[in-house]
Amino acid sequence: MCYFCFQKMKNELFNIQSEDQFTKIALNVFNHQFKNNKVYRSFCDLIYVHPSDVNKIEEIPFLPIQFFKTRKVLSSTQEIEEEFTSSGTTGSITSKHLVTDITLYEESYLRGFHHFYGDIKDYVVLALLPNYLERKGSSLVYMVNDLIQKTQNSESGFYLNNLDELAQKLIKLDKSGQKILLIGVSFALLDLVEKHQFNLKNTIVMETGGMKGRRKELIRNELHTILSKGFAVNEIHSEYGMTELLSQGYSKGNGVFETPPWMKILTRDTEDALTILDKGKTGGINVIDLANYNSCSFIATQDLGKIHKNNTFEIIGRFDNSDIRGCNLMVL
Repeated sequence: MCYFCFQKMKNELFNIQSEDQFTKIALNVFNHQFKNNKVYRSFCDLIYVHPSDVNKIEEIPFLPIQFFKTRKVLSSTQEIEEEFTSSGTTGSITSKHLVTDITLYEESYLRGFHHFYGDIKDYVVLALLPNYLERKGSSLVYMVNDLIQKTQNSESGFYLNNLDELAQKLIKLDKSGQKILLIGVSFALLDLVEKHQFNLKNTIVMETGGMKGRRKELIRNELHTILSKGFAVNEIHSEYGMTELLSQGYSKGNGVFETPPWMKILTRDTEDALTILDKGKTGGINVIDLANYNSCSFIATQDLGKIHKNNTFEIIGRFDNSDIRGCNLMVL
């Protein structure tokens, strides 16, 4: 694709105003990836789906997310600029998201944050992401580091294990009236409220999930109740993202997420992975992330969830390996 065509595509992608626009662009992206992504093309061929058969987004094939662990999922021949990797237990195979144009990711998360929270320059960003900082290749650390820089505020920064220093700064800044985004993994936020008590008035507390064996897994309601009480805030916000995506959904409370206009969630039947469910029914989460233009925009995740009539959604849990149907498709 020529430079000017690519810029035109990006401009259209990040300025979607209607469902019809989304559908038109999604179908164009599907055609592009069918032609240029060998792994995705092989998957579509295996289930006998061709672009000539597809007229709506529900008919687009969704690539099982596990392919990011074993294949190079690329729709571009350009040089790789960043390689994002998932966290994993020792000896496990991690996902790799090969990014040929990092500006797509940067524009996606900056526009996404602005869509839900306004100008990043209005905030101090305090990041408590110890397990992500301890490894290389985290797309979350890349995003949060850039958000920290974009605040243009020297008070913004990362924290590893220095919880006392973080608590002192958080209390001081909050009392001054400064708007703060405290973003952290669940176990680290729990560590923080167990060690310190807060009464925050100007802070958004956002958890990104992740016990990863550090603590007993908690259901969302239990986790958010503990954090709400510990920080003395009404709601705990959440971020829904993953290594294989370049866009994020956000929840401003109660675990109900929204997506930016260039991202959409669908649910699939847990017994028939190729069947899209109606809203209100629990199923496997399928994600359309149009920012994934150079990899794959249509991904079948291992999350279970439900979409509400207003297009907000909830994450209910994850598939066990024994629950995943149709994975003979993985033999490509």
